[in-house]
Amino acid sequence: MTDNSFMKLLEIGRPPNVKKLFPHSRALLVSGKVIDRAMLKKGKAIAIAANGRSHMVLRGALQAAQRANSAIIVEIAKSESKYCYVNFWNIARQTDAICNELGITVPVAIHADHYGIKSADDIASAKVEIPSMFDAGITSIAIDASHMPDDKNLLANLELYEFVPGWASLETEVGEIKGAEGLSTVDDASFLIKGLNAHNIFADWIALNNGSVHGIEASGQGIQVELTADIHRSLEPYGVSGAQHGTSGNSSERLREIANKTNTTKANVATALQMVSWGVEVNDYGNAILDASGNFKKVSGEGVSEENWEKMVAYAEEKGWKGGNFKKLNLPFENVLLGQSRDVRERMAKRVEDFVYNMLVNVFNATDTADIAKDIIAQAGTHDLGAKAERIEEPAEWTEEKIIAKAKLLDINVGPEGDFED
Repeated sequence: MTDNSFMKLLEIGRPPNVKKLFPHSRALLVSGKVIDRAMLKKGKAIAIAANGRSHMVLRGALQAAQRANSAIIVEIAKSESKYCYVNFWNIARQTDAICNELGITVPVAIHADHYGIKSADDIASAKVEIPSMFDAGITSIAIDASHMPDDKNLLANLELYEFVPGWASLETEVGEIKGAEGLSTVDDASFLIKGLNAHNIFADWIALNNGSVHGIEASGQGIQVELTADIHRSLEPYGVSGAQHGTSGNSSERLREIANKTNTTKANVATALQMVSWGVEVNDYGNAILDASGNFKKVSGEGVSEENWEKMVAYAEEKGWKGGNFKKLNLPFENVLLGQSRDVRERMAKRVEDFVYNMLVNVFNATDTADIAKDIIAQAGTHDLGAKAERIEEPAEWTEEKIIAKAKLLDINVGPEGDFED
C-alpha cells in the first residue's frame, strides 16, 4: 500500500472521536465493526481481543498483529480497571502512542469490555460514563447486563444504546461467565437478540456462557463448541457474530474448533498475556503451569527481572493473593516494571508478541486480515459500516410489558451465585 493510500484510510476510516483526539496520528484506530467484517470476509477467522492489562502487553500484542498482518482488537474490562493501570480512559491514548512509535499500520479497534451493569442503580451513572469513554477514544463497547435477569438485561441494553455512537461496534452478553454452571441456551440468547432487533439495535457480537471461565482454567471443562454452534445457528438471521470470553487455558485444538464450527469472530485473551509477559511458565495455549505447591514457576531470563519477580511474589504473599488473584499485582507494579532496563522491557513485550503471533497465525486463521479490513474501509469510503442485519421482529411485540412477560417463559439455567468477574 502506498503512503497516499494509507493516508486516505486514516482520513476516512478513523471515527470522529479518534480524529479529534489524535489529529496528526498515523495509527489506524477503527470501529470494531471493521474487524468483525474482516474476519467474516476471510471466513473461519477470529480476531484476538487482547486485554491490555499493562503497557508491555499492549506493545507485544500490537507488534504481533503487525507481524501477522492481522487486524486486532485491544481491550480492557471494567473490572480490570480496578486492578490495572490501563483503563477505559487511557487505553486508546496508549495504543495510539505505541502504534506511532513502532510504525503499526494494521487496523486496531479499542474495545471497552464487560461494561458491567449489575442493577438498575448503575444505569444513571452509565449514561454519563459511556459518552466519556468514547470521548477518550473507545471505538467499541460491550454492554454487559448479564448479571441481571433476562428481561432487565434486555431493558438495560435498550436504555443505554442511545449513548453509543451509531458507528461504534456493540457487544452484548447473555449468561454470566461461570464455566460449566449456568450455561446459555438458544432460548435466552434469542430473547436478547430478538428484543434488540425489534428496536433497530443490531449487535455485532454476542458473548455467551458456553463453558469458559475467566482467569486460570483449572477444571478442564472448557468451551462447549457444539452448544456455541447451536446458539450461533439460531441467531444467523440476525447477523450477530460470536465473542468468545475466557479463552486463556483452552487448548489450541478446541480454539480451532471454535473458529471452524461457530460464527465467532472475536476471542478475548487476558490472563495468558499477563502471565506470558511476566515470564511465568505456561503451556502452549497460555495456561500457567504450577509447581507441586501450587505456585507459579518463573522462567529464568524471561519476562520481568528475577529481582522484581521476587518482590511481586512477596507482595502477593503479604496480601494473601494466590492463583488468579495475582492479577491484582498489575496496578501496584506497573511503574516498577516500566522502570526496568530496556532489555527486560523488550523481552517482556517480545514474549507476548510471540505468543499472540502464534495464536493469530496457527490457531485463529487471522493472517492478512489487516489487508481485508483496509479494503473494506476503502470500499465503504467511511468509518461507519452500518448494520449487518435488518429489523425482523415486530416492535409492538417487544414493549417493556411484553418483554417482562416473555422472560418468565424462558428456558434458562442461571447457575450459582457468586463473583465471576475477571
